[in-house]
Formats: sequence, structure tokens, C-alpha cells
Amino acid sequence: MSARFPVAAVSLLITLAACSAPGQQSGTKADATGPIKVANINAQSGQLSSLGKWESKGVKLAVDEANKAGGVGGRQIQLDLFDDQGDPTVGTNLARKIAGGGYVAMLGTAESAVTLAMAPILKDAAIPNITSGQSPKLAALKSPFLFLNAPTSVTYDETLAKYLVDDKGHKKIALISNNGTYGAGEHDAFLAALKTRNVTPVADEAVTPDQKDFSASLTAIRQKDPDVLFIGAEEVESGLIAKQARELGLKAVLAGGAPMGTDVYVTTAGADNAEGSVISSPYLSNDTSEASKTFAAAYQAAFGEPAELHGAKAYDGAKILIEALKQTKGTGGRPLADAIRAVKRDGLLGDFAYDDSGVGIHATQIGLIKAGKIVAESAG
Repeated sequence: MSARFPVAAVSLLITLAACSAPGQQSGTKADATGPIKVANINAQSGQLSSLGKWESKGVKLAVDEANKAGGVGGRQIQLDLFDDQGDPTVGTNLARKIAGGGYVAMLGTAESAVTLAMAPILKDAAIPNITSGQSPKLAALKSPFLFLNAPTSVTYDETLAKYLVDDKGHKKIALISNNGTYGAGEHDAFLAALKTRNVTPVADEAVTPDQKDFSASLTAIRQKDPDVLFIGAEEVESGLIAKQARELGLKAVLAGGAPMGTDVYVTTAGADNAEGSVISSPYLSNDTSEASKTFAAAYQAAFGEPAELHGAKAYDGAKILIEALKQTKGTGGRPLADAIRAVKRDGLLGDFAYDDSGVGIHATQIGLIKAGKIVAESAG
């Protein structure tokens, strides 16, 4: 038995060595044939489903274009869509599912809280993830497998504070934000930008992400008579806050990040209530460049609706992943993560160049809502 044991042990070690960890498949004959599996995880149901559906369409457009052009080295990209319902627990379960499902990469989610919950699992599985989340907590992880396809809240809100305080001279500023991952990130980033300008908010109200009635907080804010009301919340909640603020007689300029530059915000608030809102965003409209016009036309043709920021940044992220897959010949794991970081793309949102924190875009622009549409401030 003692003579046979080493042989069995060596055989076991060889078997184990042949089994790569999830996401680290590289170079075997089996890995180099058949479709390349990419997961698209985004909310398709629940209050945040509009974000997830926009993102999923942007991703699908990019992948469909790549497959039509021959895929990656002749291999098609298999894009599988999963609904995280905007729920971190569901997202965590889906992360485990794709970690054991032969997926080389993940695109999504649009929700920072869900992405944060999934990140440790994807890192352990060596599955690169390009997310539309923008919480600074994502960048703070410094995971070599996590990449953002848009700036963090720090960039959004520094741009906003510069415009409101430095350019327009506003000093009486009130804040209302939710205490979820996105809202907290927006609140902290904007507050920090105000502090560097020696501006102290006249009011600072916190609400919950699923709250519907903001009358108490808005009444307290109205008593301070602010010039500007900063809203740190997702699309629907931002719209409800704007609507109720105007109904209570608040005259302040409404200001915030990307959620306020969407049709969902305008529709929820009502066009009259949203009029004049100030938005910080890296993608103001479909008419800013020839590239954005081409993208918007293709998006309209594919889905029968206008493109907007979330679809655009998801499209950029998917394009970056596809380029990286070409560099690695479809291999996943660390080689793919390194290839993503090396990609330099002149994208719809700007010039992508990823740093060690996974952030590739570091600039936004100011837009204004006029007649229900977002326009560049210079054109406003």
C-alpha cells in the first residue's frame, strides 16, 4: 500500500492542477473553442429596473455588433442576462452562480450596493466586472477585477459644486439624500466639495431609499429658504422629491447627478417641476459628437427608443471588454483584467484610461433641463 499511495497522490494532484479556479480558465483546447460566456447582471424588475434595462440594452447593442462582425477570433460572445432585482442578496447569489458557470466576465450592475455585495465573490473567482455603479466605495476596494464605466460621485459632485458655488455664487445650499449606497456616496462627495469652498449647508436631510413622502424633510428645508437644493437619490426618488418640493413652494434651484438627467426623473417630477434642474453628467445628449449620433441611431433602431447616459456608459464598458477579450483571445481571469486596464478608448463618455482603483473617466459636464430635455449649460 505504501508503494501505491504516492502514485495515487500524484494522480490526485495532477487532476486538481488541471482544474482552474472559476474565471481563471486559460489556454486549454476546450477553453479556446465554443462561445465566450459573459454575464449581464442588472435589475429587470423592481424600482431600479429602468437603470438595469437601459444598461442591458447598451451592453446587448455592443455585443450584437461584435458578434455580427465575427465575434472574438471567430468565436461568438454568449451574453446571458440575469435579474438582480436591485437587491444585494439576489446579486450575491447570482455572483456565486456565474462564478461556477464558466463565465469569463460580468457586465453590470447599475446599482452600487449590488455591485459592492458581489465584488468579493467575483474577485475570489477572478472574474472581471465592469460596472455602472458610481459609489466611491467601489473605487476604494481597489479590486484588480472591478472597473467602472463612468466617474465616481466625487467627480460628479466636484463639477457640480464648482458650477454652483464658484461660477454662480450660490452659498445657501440645502441637501436631501437617501442613506443607501448611492445616496450616501452622493451626499458625502457633494458635502466634501462644499467644505473645500468653506460652504456649510443650511440644511442636510437624510431619507430612506424606498421613502415616498418627503414633506417633513422638505418643510424643514423650506424654512431655511435655500438658493439651491441638492438631491442625492436615484431617478424615481429624485423625481418625487422635486415634485413635492415644488408643491411645498420651494423655489430653490434643483441640482444633482446623473439620475436627474433622465426621462424617468422628468416624468416623475413633472416637466414644469423639473425645469431648470442642474445636472452633472459625462453624457448630456445624443447630439454631442458624431460617435454619439451613430450610437443613438443604432440604439433607436435596435430598441425603438432614444438612448441616454446609462445605455451609453454600458455600451462603452462592453466595447472595452470586447477589445480586451480580443487581446487575450477569449481568456478570462487575471490576463483579461490586465487587458481591460490597458485598454485606452475614446468613448461616448470621454477618454477611458483606467487607474489602479478601476476608475477610467474623471470628468463630467453641466447640463440644464429645458422643456423636459437636458441641454449643455452653454446652450442653455
